[in-house]
Amino acid sequence: MSATDEVLFHTHPMSRGRIVRWMLEEAGCRYRTELMAFEDLKSPSYLAINPLGKVPAITHHGVVVTETAAICAYLADAFPAAGLAPALADPLRGSYLRLLFLAAGPLEAAITDRALGVEVTPEQSAFVGYGSQERLMAVIGQTLVAASPWLLGERFSAADVYLGSQILFGLKFKTIAPQPTFQAYLQRLMARPAWQRATAADDALLPG
Repeated sequence: MSATDEVLFHTHPMSRGRIVRWMLEEAGCRYRTELMAFEDLKSPSYLAINPLGKVPAITHHGVVVTETAAICAYLADAFPAAGLAPALADPLRGSYLRLLFLAAGPLEAAITDRALGVEVTPEQSAFVGYGSQERLMAVIGQTLVAASPWLLGERFSAADVYLGSQILFGLKFKTIAPQPTFQAYLQRLMARPAWQRATAADDALLPG
């Protein structure tokens, strides 16, 4: 791997950058961390990278990518040797994309709403992407049971990184109800060396 393959990674350890660091470790690519203070995210230099003033962001071969799910999808395709995304012609590609963006859209929105105390009434459910959180979590649980050990069966993918991170967050902060299927899935995820390396690296950067 040449120096030109290096990924520049802008992050903060208390952000969704934790998901991207895990993805970088799974991809096995060379990367350099640019640790950002929250007050620096609105600086002109960083706003040129992400006008929303949010982390994470990456730069690779001069290409800037923001938004966590987009970064995960990019890295999976940019480093195919890691096997983190089915190829375009692979029959699993559709399921992979659906699950990755289900996690980034409806699942993350449902967990965030619950964390903020937002309760969606049955009358409002048609207007939110996840509809009913209970139904959404049931579908995800059924998917894990049917496809175990990973979302695509025997094949671990970027969808596991993103969806697993959301379930981990939801269980940690009690915004999703625990169930044995989720607990077993998280134990498998947390046993992965890449997750352990990424978590240790980010934990070491937390403010004392």
